[in-house]
Amino acid sequence: MNMPETSTSLFTRLRFILVETSRAGNIGSVARAMKTMGFSELVLVNPRFPGALEDPEAVAFASGALDVLAGARIVGSMAEALDGCQFAAAVSARLREFSPPVWAPRAFAGHVAGQQGLNAALIFGNERFGLPNHIVEQCNVLINIPANPAYSSLNLAQAAQVLAYECRIAGETGAAEPSAIGFHGDAASVTEIEGMYAHLERALVSIGFLDADNPKKLMPRLKRLFSRTQLETEEVNILRGIARQILRDRVD
Repeated sequence: MNMPETSTSLFTRLRFILVETSRAGNIGSVARAMKTMGFSELVLVNPRFPGALEDPEAVAFASGALDVLAGARIVGSMAEALDGCQFAAAVSARLREFSPPVWAPRAFAGHVAGQQGLNAALIFGNERFGLPNHIVEQCNVLINIPANPAYSSLNLAQAAQVLAYECRIAGETGAAEPSAIGFHGDAASVTEIEGMYAHLERALVSIGFLDADNPKKLMPRLKRLFSRTQLETEEVNILRGIARQILRDRVD
């Protein structure tokens, strides 16, 4: 796994991820929105057409942000897209029953700007269908952009522009949340946390607490519980150690 960047600048620590984008113009427009606010890391997960980054419509809508397009990556999974990130935010207008905590854009921007060394990602879904629940549930927070309740529809580039703007302001001012404790360990990566969930699920199945054939909402509820904290690597290791011991005892 790639090691996280060590830069403290938010402009090099924030990644924009587009999932299954349908229109090339939207990719170009997001690249332009990012560059106007000083961000450059763009990742596409399974865009729904070939040659997404070279498409004439993407190039035209990117305008002067062709360098962002040229530096973008196309990957085949969320695991690849989030590699190296310790904090992930799903951007959605649709609230979910088992979503992680719901934050406004300014709260997200202040949090990631104040956590030096924290690599974060903003995840945007398909223009028509948005983000599927399984992606939202693996994120630390869900970002809901306050808008007119009678007409709250923002297109993909508009949503990206709002988030990029808030993060630029926070990045320039160094906004930080007050710390409730005196010591912080290394934040666990999204990949580490997903591995912990899989390990816990196997342990819970082994002791009969979770019915694999009828899991109901246990794992989404556990993910929601843990998403209310910023899990550290050592904490993830402790929980995996508990799961490992449960599984070992079942074998013995």
